[in-house]
Amino acid sequence: MRQFIRLLLIPGVVGWLLGGCSEKLEPKPLTYSQLLTGTDKKTWKMVSLQVIDDGQASGVIPVAQTGIDPCIYDDLLTFYADAEHKFEASEGATKCSASDPDIYVTDTWTLVNANATLQFYIPVLNGIYPWTIKNLTSTVLTVQYYFPDINASYQFTFNSVTTK
Repeated sequence: MRQFIRLLLIPGVVGWLLGGCSEKLEPKPLTYSQLLTGTDKKTWKMVSLQVIDDGQASGVIPVAQTGIDPCIYDDLLTFYADAEHKFEASEGATKCSASDPDIYVTDTWTLVNANATLQFYIPVLNGIYPWTIKNLTSTVLTVQYYFPDINASYQFTFNSVTTK
């Protein structure tokens, strides 16, 4: 009987005790907010746009080929991961005027996960609009604005340029 306890029961109890202490690690997917802001802040730069008019898409147009002044399309958009959802628009490599401040818009961003709506300022349109998130990864953000009174929309794609 002692032999039975020593050979089967003790290793079984020890194995059960040690095996029960491990925690199963499951990956936690990043949320829209974390993809947008990183852990502290993330800066994005516009790379392309598309115009959809009455169901007909223009095709993806690199922003450098749009005729938009580089001093506008190269601007940087920074989303902060703070409680206030701070947002900044700053000059890119090309300033429209030498006297322009580096950061020219300080505002907030709003994200509604239920319908994937992100509201923020885009320099090309010089305004804040509710954008539908079409694609959001750690390096690419594509948003689309649907005009309420006509069958048309704008779609912009941004690439992440810095993350902290």
